[in-house]
Amino acid sequence: MSIALKRRKANAETEAALIRLQELAREQAERLGPYAEQARDNAALRLTQARGWTAPRLETAAQRVEDTVAPRVADLLNAAAHRVDPKPARRFGRIPRSVIVIGVGALGAAAVYGALRVRRVSQDAEWQENLDSAREQVRETKDQLTAKAKETKGKVKGAAQETASDTKEAKDIAAKGTKESAQELNGRVK
Repeated sequence: MSIALKRRKANAETEAALIRLQELAREQAERLGPYAEQARDNAALRLTQARGWTAPRLETAAQRVEDTVAPRVADLLNAAAHRVDPKPARRFGRIPRSVIVIGVGALGAAAVYGALRVRRVSQDAEWQENLDSAREQVRETKDQLTAKAKETKGKVKGAAQETASDTKEAKDIAAKGTKESAQELNGRVK
C-alpha cells in the first residue's frame, strides 16, 4: 500500500470517528440537557443565597475597618505627607470678628481725621490769605493816614505861621495904635 492510500484511509477513519463522536455528543446532550438546566437553576439559587449571607458580613467588616484601621492609616498617610512636603503651606486661621470690627473702626476714624485735617488746612490757607489781605489794607490805610497827617501838618504849620504873622501884625498894629493913642492923649493932656 502506498502512502497516499494510507493517508486517505486514515482520513476516512478520522472522519468516521468524528461523526460517531458528534452523534454521541448529541445523544448525551439530549439525555443530560434537563439535568444541566436544573443544575444551572440550582447554582443560581445557591449563588443568591451565598451573596445574601456574605453581604451583611462584608458591611460589618467594612465598618470595623473604617472605624479602627482607617483612621490610623489616614493619620499615618497624613503624617507621611507632611514629612515629605518640601515647603509646608502656611495656614491662616479665621480672623476673630472683634479684630475686624476694631480694624474697620480704626480705618473709619483715620478717614474722618484725615478729612477734618484737610478741611482745617484749607481753612488755615483761607484765613492766611484773608490775614495777608487785611495786613495789606492796614498798610495802605497807614500810608494814606501818614500822607494825610503830613498834609494836615503842613496846613497846620502854614496856618500857624499865618496866625503867627497875623498875631505879629496885630501886635504891631496894636502897639502902633497904642502909641498913637498915647500920643493923642499926651497931646490933649498937656
